[in-house]
Amino acid sequence: MHIVILRYNIFKMGLAKTEEFTVKDNKIAMYAKALAHPARIAILQLLIKKQACICGDIVEELPLSQSTVSQHLKELKAAGLIKGDIDGAKVCYCIDQKEWETAKLYVSGLFSSYKKNKSCC
Repeated sequence: MHIVILRYNIFKMGLAKTEEFTVKDNKIAMYAKALAHPARIAILQLLIKKQACICGDIVEELPLSQSTVSQHLKELKAAGLIKGDIDGAKVCYCIDQKEWETAKLYVSGLFSSYKKNKSCC
């Protein structure tokens, strides 16, 4: 019983506490999480290269199963980096241009905010 309560309290106390951070901080973290797998990078590169909605071609291009590709697409879509349109029985994906621009702005802003510091360890 104590283990269950302890696990609940650890979870409740907030492994993340995302509400304590700004919307911008949460968005950057969401983008970083979505970009944190090489398969997702490969999917994004494929969508960028094709510059069009892609359906079943994604599975043919990657050394992954349909279910694995679907899971990665779900993560990218949850982050807003891609969008999907239903075309009959298929879902076709492409870059979500508006969210892509926001991600580019936020992530590049984070990296460009660092200024070289001579006294850093």
